[in-house]
Amino acid sequence: MSASSLRSFEYLESLPGRDFKRLYQRPSTALAIFRRMLPHLAKTFVMAMLYITDPLTLSELELWVRPDSKRHVLHVIMPAKEYALSLLSRLHILNTSSVPGQGQVLSLTNDFATSLRLSLTGGGHHQSFGVPCDTPDRHKASLESLDAFARSQWEGILHYMVDTAGVGMQDGGEGPSHGVKKLLELGGLVQMKGSYATITQAGFSFLLQEVNAQVWTLLLFYLDSAEALNMDKVDVLHFLFMLGSLELGQDYSLATLTATQIQMLEDLRDFGIVYQRKPSSKRFYPTRLATTLTSDAGALRSVNAGFDNALRSGDGKGFIVIETNYRIYAYTSSPLQIAVLNLFAKLETRFPNMVSGRISRKSIRVAIHMGITSDQIISYLTTHAHPQMRKNVPILPPTVVDQIRLWQIEGERMKPTVGYLFKDFASGQEYEGICKYAEEVGVLVWKNDAKRMFFVTRVEQVKKFLENKAKSAAAGANGG
Repeated sequence: MSASSLRSFEYLESLPGRDFKRLYQRPSTALAIFRRMLPHLAKTFVMAMLYITDPLTLSELELWVRPDSKRHVLHVIMPAKEYALSLLSRLHILNTSSVPGQGQVLSLTNDFATSLRLSLTGGGHHQSFGVPCDTPDRHKASLESLDAFARSQWEGILHYMVDTAGVGMQDGGEGPSHGVKKLLELGGLVQMKGSYATITQAGFSFLLQEVNAQVWTLLLFYLDSAEALNMDKVDVLHFLFMLGSLELGQDYSLATLTATQIQMLEDLRDFGIVYQRKPSSKRFYPTRLATTLTSDAGALRSVNAGFDNALRSGDGKGFIVIETNYRIYAYTSSPLQIAVLNLFAKLETRFPNMVSGRISRKSIRVAIHMGITSDQIISYLTTHAHPQMRKNVPILPPTVVDQIRLWQIEGERMKPTVGYLFKDFASGQEYEGICKYAEEVGVLVWKNDAKRMFFVTRVEQVKKFLENKAKSAAAGANGG
């Protein structure tokens, strides 16, 4: 299961049973979940039970699976059969019951089985796979224009996230809509500091995902906010799963869409998932971001189109060279990639196809202050290392890697504390008396008896103690 599939599965698993019943009434949803979220063995179990009338006994099912068959799930090894059955049960696809004389028997839930059969064989009037427009579009969108639109919209979102170092928006664009910006903030990918946004640690991790995972991450944030927008979340899910089954380049009618789904079109246009020539148009086109929603295919095929397959190494698409003296060279003209580098490196020179600069203690500390970790920076540099650097073992200079980690540890070891330093006491007795009082009232942070110095977080109580002591000394002198 891919990272994006895992996130969408976790969301579905949290839904109540009544929502699953509604979800599985749409063949497109049943097919999307079958194709996207089920491992091969679980699909085999489903297809075995899909067209039989009697439940399948657990003992019969065990004959199909080798007893030693295992599966790795999140670094845990578990029997493949148990994992597949657990997954089907948690998605409300499988019913388990006990029958006298047969033991445990398994069967598919009726709504899921009916919809999956319809999706595979056709028939019915559900129209859950979209309705193509029956009139020609005089302004028909080409595949190239759809890809360009999706790329522009998605890069605008990514560029907004990293546009904290003074790099302007690509092609002079205005960036994403207010709704998208708010969604990024609610999802914790950016945080507002005054009137401007800065990327967070979660946001930088988001940039390292492939595009399909990024899209699902954002859509899950959108689903979380659906009820606040008075939208039916089951309708939202139906539409998203339907989009994954549509044909790229085909225009589809709005006539069969619900009010919630029509409301969604405006937001999905902002994401670059659907295209409409104008908001009042009665047709829409799915982009490549939509048609790959229920598959693991790359949504945007080139590096300049975004960060698809960003974590894949050895693909010959790296562009970063870093030297032992911390100099960094990036062979790219992409404003998006340059803006990402600017998060943790001081860029000094820009050429038509290359930028150069340096990573330093200050630039790394700025990135760490934004929540980006040293491991994320090292991962990014390794992922996008130039093919020439990939010939080295290890890929990055060890001195650079160690120093980046040390700069983070340095910040974790040293924590600033606001307070007041007391020194230059007339005598050791005076120092000890005041220092002891500060310790008793709980404001003492640090002291050095040899130098007669101490540091406190609050000065009011110590100041009052000194005033009272001075008054007592004055009264004693007058009385004498």
